[in-house]
Amino acid sequence: MRSTRLPRLDERPSVGARHDVGRAVDVTAAGTTLARYVYVPDDAQLESPRPYVHPLRTRGGDLVSAFRPWDHVWHKGVSWSLPVVGEHNFWGGPTYVHGQGYVQLDNDGSMDHQDLRVLAVGADRVDLAHTLAWHTQAGEHVVDEARALGFVVPADRPDAWVLTFATTMTNVSAHDLTIGSPTTRGRENAGYGGLFWRGPRSFTDGVLVAPDGTGGEELRGTRQPWLGLVGRHDDVGRASTVVMVDGTGEADGAGPQWFARVEQFGCLNPAPFFSTEVPFGPGGTVTFRYAVVVADGASDIERAGALAALGTSVLDGPDAGPAGRAATTSGLPVATAGGPTSGLPAATAVGSS
Repeated sequence: MRSTRLPRLDERPSVGARHDVGRAVDVTAAGTTLARYVYVPDDAQLESPRPYVHPLRTRGGDLVSAFRPWDHVWHKGVSWSLPVVGEHNFWGGPTYVHGQGYVQLDNDGSMDHQDLRVLAVGADRVDLAHTLAWHTQAGEHVVDEARALGFVVPADRPDAWVLTFATTMTNVSAHDLTIGSPTTRGRENAGYGGLFWRGPRSFTDGVLVAPDGTGGEELRGTRQPWLGLVGRHDDVGRASTVVMVDGTGEADGAGPQWFARVEQFGCLNPAPFFSTEVPFGPGGTVTFRYAVVVADGASDIERAGALAALGTSVLDGPDAGPAGRAATTSGLPVATAGGPTSGLPAATAVGSS
């Protein structure tokens, strides 16, 4: 006789996922929607349609992301955004042209969802993996991407949770798609591009926290293994901390350069293309991975370092999930060409609550 289960007696997971099929996934914990991952956006072409995480909230329910702020409507919570991919813009808005400044060109591409490969709910985490095809504004298919996200809610840390992100991109075009930034194109100290987090308006004039000290925009362009931002919320008056951790790894261990702001608005962006272009020729593959730690309350250097360590442990731990070790090779760039589902498990697990 085959064995059977009594699922009505199974312990309910502490986290849940609500799937708006063909559109987005909401991740919940203890009645709070911690994050919504919109994998099929309906944005205007000028904003380079691409998946994003918004809203992003602390365990206590405070909002720590901004969506379509009036100053940069292409900023969308947490999103993988690249302003220079060959001659194409996958960031949104105008392109920096040396000698002319920012010019609105017909080059805003899109990152388009293809297949949902994994949506799994565990005791303390939700894992999602999918494939994407990148198209230029003219409609040419130029990049295949395998992307994985983890939403990890530690039972022993009621003040924090971790979003992990891993991507493997393959140039499937016949063109050189070298990846850079406005700085590699001639604009000083504007090396943005990569996994970009835009904080809420009230995080303006917040404090940046690095391993060796705290400060403001003088930390932009510095190399760090992790960087945090502490901001305060309107209305409730509480503070929150967001720490981003580089998990890709630099050859010398110093970490990438960072694009970070607290004047005018708050943002964090580990920027591997800040001042040096990364080759991305036909058939080439590049891989990157990160952790974003979202915490209630303000943080000093010691606490921010502990939050960064939490992010690293989730990325590298034995239960790392698709967005951890299994989704990547080491370093950047990797020379081998990968297919459209490179780095993703072959099986599909779907769960919701």
